[in-house]
Amino acid sequence: MARFPGQGQTQPNSRSGILFDLTAIKIYMDSINAQQPEINHEDLQDDKAMEKMKSLCEDKSCFFCTSSEKTGYIPTRPMSVQQVDEAGTLWFLSASDSKKNAEININPTVRLYFQGSSYSDFLVLEGRASISTDKEKIKELWKPILKTWFTEGIEDSRITVIAVYPSEGYYWDTKHGRLVAFAKQIAGALIGKTLDDSIEGKLSLR
Repeated sequence: MARFPGQGQTQPNSRSGILFDLTAIKIYMDSINAQQPEINHEDLQDDKAMEKMKSLCEDKSCFFCTSSEKTGYIPTRPMSVQQVDEAGTLWFLSASDSKKNAEININPTVRLYFQGSSYSDFLVLEGRASISTDKEKIKELWKPILKTWFTEGIEDSRITVIAVYPSEGYYWDTKHGRLVAFAKQIAGALIGKTLDDSIEGKLSLR
């Protein structure tokens, strides 16, 4: 089972205004990791980091976190990723009058949380967001179901495009998939040894 490592106390991030920092996710040899007979930590860079990120966030929804300069809390809402392009940019559609857009205009630093299953495919990304009304990109990202929210269709004047450029992240996954991980967990429970096929590490993206 993929696990979340311990975190210290929440501290304000003066750079981003968000009340927690990716550096608070610290790798340390706790008792569970120490008894792992297999390597379960791997930091990834460049193409490998990009490949891992795409596999964990394409065609998925996330918790999209902005920051509130006035209240100091972390506004969070679910958002669907409409596209992840070759450069690793994540694309969303949003209403121009949303609080999210207003918060990004004040502070473009954002945090995205993904969960693919109950046991693996976890990802957190930090990056910067930008907002545009690029009509060609709106057409590229448009899906008929979106008319539920943008009731005037693709020409709805409220539609904006949010591009998120992730700079770093952290993932928790399995090395060989859920079936192998489950089999290892069962075997580990029977013999009293920590076997969960987990792998985690930092993603350096830009």
